[in-house]
Amino acid sequence: MLIRGTKVVQLAKGIVFIFIIRIIAGFLQLHAVTYIVDQIVSWAVVGIIVIFQPEIRRGLEHLGRMPMFSGHENSEHDKSVRLVKELDKAIQYMSKRRIGALITIQQETGLDDYIETGIKLDADVTGELLINIFIPNTPLHDGAVIINKNRIAVAAAYLPLSDSSMIPKRLGTRHRAAVGISEVTDAITIVVSEETGGVTITRNGRFLLDLTRDEYMKYLNSELVPEQEKHVSWYQKLINKIWKWGASR
Repeated sequence: MLIRGTKVVQLAKGIVFIFIIRIIAGFLQLHAVTYIVDQIVSWAVVGIIVIFQPEIRRGLEHLGRMPMFSGHENSEHDKSVRLVKELDKAIQYMSKRRIGALITIQQETGLDDYIETGIKLDADVTGELLINIFIPNTPLHDGAVIINKNRIAVAAAYLPLSDSSMIPKRLGTRHRAAVGISEVTDAITIVVSEETGGVTITRNGRFLLDLTRDEYMKYLNSELVPEQEKHVSWYQKLINKIWKWGASR
């Protein structure tokens, strides 16, 4: 997994080929070939370190980011904080330029029926991607983006429209779709108005109209970001014990 998609793959194939030659040479008692291959292998270790230093460093960094070493870096709390940050980036951009948007974030109730109606993306949530999706007159702008497990599952999905008489007449199809999905699921849906640039959030059949940045950020943080649990990895615990032992000496 570490070398997939890198030039190290070609090196791995070459190493396999050299070992095959070594086995064949040993079997046929080709002593000269065996000696040459052994010399290549003995010096290859140094050559690999020099030539593939960037790949080796990247691989070690990847190992260092594994959950067992990274502590709380990859916790659900951090992922949720990044999600809210990227949503805010997209909302601010689209609101100022009055770009209509409809973003639904799955909660406990599954949205599989609605995900099937959209175009699959399975992409990381970034503000830039959300903005590009909702740019007018593009293939994906018409419909809803559905976010599941901090990833964009689909775009251009169809949501049920609400028939509620409580929805003001001035609100359009996006707002009715947002209220509609909130009536049948517990999903949180964000709407950016194309006419006014106003931001609306719906959930459980209710909607919050024309929220300021502080208001919707407060709501998203309270609903999407779990309380941070202090997590200390095993190696951090070991270092702390060694430090305390050294201090006591």
